[in-house]
Amino acid sequence: MYQISQFSKISGLTVKALRYYDEQGMLRPSYRDDDTLYRYYDETDLKKAQLIRLLRSLDFSISEIKEVLEMVNNEADLTYILQEKIANINKNILREKELIQKINGLSIPCVTKTESQTYQITLEEIPASLVASIRFTGKYSEIGEHIPLLYKAVQEHVNGAVINCYYDEECMEQADMELCLPTKKQVPANTVNCRYLPAIKAVCTTHHGSHEMLHSAYKALFNYVNEHGIAVITPFREIYVKGPGMIFKGNPKNYVTKILFPYKTL
Repeated sequence: MYQISQFSKISGLTVKALRYYDEQGMLRPSYRDDDTLYRYYDETDLKKAQLIRLLRSLDFSISEIKEVLEMVNNEADLTYILQEKIANINKNILREKELIQKINGLSIPCVTKTESQTYQITLEEIPASLVASIRFTGKYSEIGEHIPLLYKAVQEHVNGAVINCYYDEECMEQADMELCLPTKKQVPANTVNCRYLPAIKAVCTTHHGSHEMLHSAYKALFNYVNEHGIAVITPFREIYVKGPGMIFKGNPKNYVTKILFPYKTL
């Protein structure tokens, strides 16, 4: 058995690190004296300490190391984990390269021009409409994955553009959304729900251009409702009057999106 100072020398881990790993439940000493509270380590602890030191040198996070210590029982297990780490690093490299390309392709004058778009605000009464819908919680980028399911269910009975209802008041990492496709008749399908979107009174505007710049339209709407003391309610609606196709995205400059803020009436 080794005292913590001795074990520090043998393992190459500082006493401070050993105490931290003990607190985190990653490397508890095999024996602790109840009277003195001294920590004592054995050969099994040394193997675990060497593994922790190796993983730290490979830039594993504390949470990753905790998981590895629970999963690894032999060299084969460790080899599998290291290969998985390599795969994750390669994914991150690819993501960083894509980010570099996105930054290099950024046109500041184009962004400024889009943000200066003039938005006409209207107050409209929107009638109820029969829709096939899919409600889900996920990332905004996942919207396109669900749209084909709606068209497949509705088929030739499509009666308008895709509508997305946002049930969260703020921007969320995992948003509560309901994709809707107007339909001329009830759609019997297991993958979608068929219901009526209720009639609403809404503050509306239309955005011309890419979906990445929709925040400009939202800014115009919020400025209007704040200035006029209008109490808006969720779900907000986005109607994709003209957007990307099922196969080709087309020119984002040609996209047309109508945004509706339902509001309370006295």
